[in-house]
Amino acid sequence: MDGVERNRGEHVLFGYDGTAANDTALRWAVEEARLRGLELVVCHSWHWPYPPGHEDPHGEAVMKRVGENLLEHGALRAAELGAPGTVRTRLMRGPVPEALLKASGRAEMVVIGSHGRVDAGGTAMEVPARARLPVIVVRDGKGRDRVVAGADGTEWCDAALGFAASEAALRHWDLHVVYGCWEPAAVAECELALFNDPDLLEKTRAAELEDRVGPWRDRYPKVDIRVSLLLERPWEALSNAAEDAGLVVLGDRGTGTGPLGSTAAAMLRGTRGTVAIVPAEPA
Repeated sequence: MDGVERNRGEHVLFGYDGTAANDTALRWAVEEARLRGLELVVCHSWHWPYPPGHEDPHGEAVMKRVGENLLEHGALRAAELGAPGTVRTRLMRGPVPEALLKASGRAEMVVIGSHGRVDAGGTAMEVPARARLPVIVVRDGKGRDRVVAGADGTEWCDAALGFAASEAALRHWDLHVVYGCWEPAAVAECELALFNDPDLLEKTRAAELEDRVGPWRDRYPKVDIRVSLLLERPWEALSNAAEDAGLVVLGDRGTGTGPLGSTAAAMLRGTRGTVAIVPAEPA
């Protein structure tokens, strides 16, 4: 843990739904808690689906009791998987994204599972878009022992690079930082001329990338950090590099019109691996 970047949260928060597919994400959450020396909090939300005026106290009590039983099972399963200390549980009421966001106030990070298509409005898209702490979305949990991080050469990617470097250090994995810099629609007008001279563009962006990566090389000297500057669009560059990665890390900011940057949203929709979305925290 010495020297590892931290958000100074008190625990790892995990969204539990009791399904077999959710077990892969639970394993990841347990490992995060163990590696970081934090408690694990297993959270479940139950939701009365009918509109006001159609309440049923007996039915709601049954649903709440089912949620409590499910959480008890989740805590036992987390302990079986090696969760450190006592696994705490938290039962919430309401839509899952709202419940997780409300419960995340003192967390170091949120871990959720995703088994199926990721759509706008779904938990796997809504929570990373609105959380102010890292959110890890776990799919199949497979991939090689390396972290791939997306960068853009600005201070907006610093938080994502710090998180990626700390994950690589904790897991003893390599880190591959990827910068797809062919994005003329996203730059200031004064920089458009760079795209008429690919050599100058590459030289300029390479210097920017090294400025961002250099401090993390110094902080984590034992992590093998490799960088790739590619004259490709960010999504293309990152998706190709991340195809077999154990973890992909990128920031929430970008050029998209929605609450998430376009590259972050595309990675959540298009990759089968585990993706961490880290909120930008510029100086």
